[in-house]
Amino acid sequence: MITQFLVTANRNAADSVCASVGLMASRRRLAPAATATAAATAAVTVTVTLILALSACAGAGGPSASSSLSAPAASLLHWSGVHHVKRVVDLAGPARDGTLVVATNGRLALLRPAGRSRPSPAGRLRPFARGPNGYSGSAGLEPYITLATGQRDRRAGCGFGAGTVYALRLGGRRGVTAVDAAGVAHDFVNLPGRGLENGIAFDSTGGFGNRLLVTSVANGQTTVFAIDCRGHTSTLTRDAPRVEGGIAVAPRSFGHFGGDLIAPDEITGRIYAIAPSGKSRLVADSGLAHGQDIGVESGGFVPAGFGAGWTALVSDRQTPRNRHPGDDLVLGLTGAALTHHGLHPGDLLLVGEGGGAAIDVSCGSTCRVREIADGPAVAHVEGHVVFSHTR
Repeated sequence: MITQFLVTANRNAADSVCASVGLMASRRRLAPAATATAAATAAVTVTVTLILALSACAGAGGPSASSSLSAPAASLLHWSGVHHVKRVVDLAGPARDGTLVVATNGRLALLRPAGRSRPSPAGRLRPFARGPNGYSGSAGLEPYITLATGQRDRRAGCGFGAGTVYALRLGGRRGVTAVDAAGVAHDFVNLPGRGLENGIAFDSTGGFGNRLLVTSVANGQTTVFAIDCRGHTSTLTRDAPRVEGGIAVAPRSFGHFGGDLIAPDEITGRIYAIAPSGKSRLVADSGLAHGQDIGVESGGFVPAGFGAGWTALVSDRQTPRNRHPGDDLVLGLTGAALTHHGLHPGDLLLVGEGGGAAIDVSCGSTCRVREIADGPAVAHVEGHVVFSHTR
């Protein structure tokens, strides 16, 4: 029987409690119990401790939030490799024809997931935006990407062309590079400041004016930029909590955080919401092991219509000499398995960078966090979670 506890976060709680809980969770994941009885006891102890400590963790970095933490499902799902892609770092899309854009080793490629009945072969990676006017990013870094679907910006009187890829430009003149549907690349915008750009996503609900959102971290704080279709940049905040990775704007159905930018922090394991006003709030604590190259990194919201004919996909990048060296794979979980485990449209699927543990976050009057999957122990997960309609 799964026992569920409701907790209300305390905004004045000490960070030391959070650190202790995170260390316990990390030890629980890395050190299996000697016997079945010991394993069950340890699981209950850690779960209860995590639940009771959520009230202490929630207050750091923002106003209080209500959340509910469920014990892990009796049988976790397991990510499996569905495509081999060298140095894969991020996925974007799907486009209208179901094609995904893949950021790989400083280049871009197109992938049509297996299962779709289309003219080009399913599962085959095709180079994209090559040649003298093509795209070349920073190999070895994390130039995350997002795909425009034709969003219109009424205030700027223009739109982001459907099928255009926007990629973080790291090193040198930092900013964003745009690659149109024909594969022609150009510098879209240069960004001010000296931070590291580490997240990119489109506003999908309109609260941010249908603009492109980019996060940049420096000295433990995050700056959020909103960029219109003409490349005009506004700074929404310079002091949001540290976040990184697969950021995404929440659908309106996501409780009190609907329409906010949702972003994880791998160091603390916390999940934050940043409103169009720039105000930050804590959504929940992931409950997973956390730390550099370990904690929650990748995320995506489950789209409307999600079901058995879909697949959730995320990048697992080979990272030599890392505790989690990765596999150079696109990992997948089937829609049939995810829906059977209670994942619904509008939920947030978040994945840990080290080992691929995944949680389902659903928000209404309160937020509930459930661990629903794990991955290969060597997995090194990066970028966004995307959802492909495979049939």
